[in-house]
Amino acid sequence: MLRRLAARAFWFLGPWKLVTEPAPNQPTVLIGAPHTSNWDFPVMLAIAWRLGIDVHWMGKTSLFTSWRGPIMRGLGGIPVDRSDPKRVVAEVIDRVRSGEVFGLVVTPDGTRKGHTHWKSGFYRIAMKTGMPVTLGFVDRTTMTTGLGPTIELTGDVAADMDRIREFYADKAGIRPKHRVEPRLREEFETD
Repeated sequence: MLRRLAARAFWFLGPWKLVTEPAPNQPTVLIGAPHTSNWDFPVMLAIAWRLGIDVHWMGKTSLFTSWRGPIMRGLGGIPVDRSDPKRVVAEVIDRVRSGEVFGLVVTPDGTRKGHTHWKSGFYRIAMKTGMPVTLGFVDRTTMTTGLGPTIELTGDVAADMDRIREFYADKAGIRPKHRVEPRLREEFETD
């Protein structure tokens, strides 16, 4: 109840307009892009809380130390030990198999600037779990944010990324100069 009230206040008082497709009714990997600012986090929470989506997100372990730990976990955070990423995938698979409906938010742009490509964790998690991918967005040029389509990945990385690039082609992010083109290293690897 408190989350819904906070979300309503955010949409009423804030400059953003929520333009969204309906919330997925199954577990999904929810891409948050373009991820160009720390302000993306409260916008993502406002979207999820307004649409009634139970979201979980992955963050580096240092975000979960001391007093921040309970707060981050309460907001849906899952600490990621970068030395053991397989544990996170196994936990997501267990939650999907238990029937839990949630959105796993992944920001494939990485650390908001300085990258030339997206990180492929969202793709690997979706393929291993069979979860679809929901395209969440922030666009400063139109001051809109929300959820785009939910797509099933095919395993053809280049073709799947073409669909994702098409959706994000006109999305700028809060700080457009930090936008990273939706491209994975795997698209350029040869067998």
